[in-house]
Amino acid sequence: MKGMTFTEIAVAFSNGAFAKVYPFLHEKIVWEVIGESVYSGKAAVMEQCASTAAYFESVTTVFTTESVITEGHQVAVSGTAEFIRNQQRVAFVKACDLYLFNEEGKLVSIRSYCIPEKK
Repeated sequence: MKGMTFTEIAVAFSNGAFAKVYPFLHEKIVWEVIGESVYSGKAAVMEQCASTAAYFESVTTVFTTESVITEGHQVAVSGTAEFIRNQQRVAFVKACDLYLFNEEGKLVSIRSYCIPEKK
């Protein structure tokens, strides 16, 4: 994990590879899922990641990264996530995650905008 760039950390998180990102989480990180929830602190963020990962394992997930913009200590990742069970799409989400890192290279803030496809 050592030597991951801000971009690599952000893309890993956006694509559900949460465990790869754990060493880079600041103790006081805040993850805001806009319009839904706010998770404050490393333990709360890791707990939500574990819950989300369990869901990802219960379905087939197809992540598509559409764009990544890195500027200094900030990274924006946009893309889609498709969730399939028994060959049926159960959800499709367009998302944009905004990441902010501190001077020590720790992830201090994530803002996730998740827009589900209307059926």
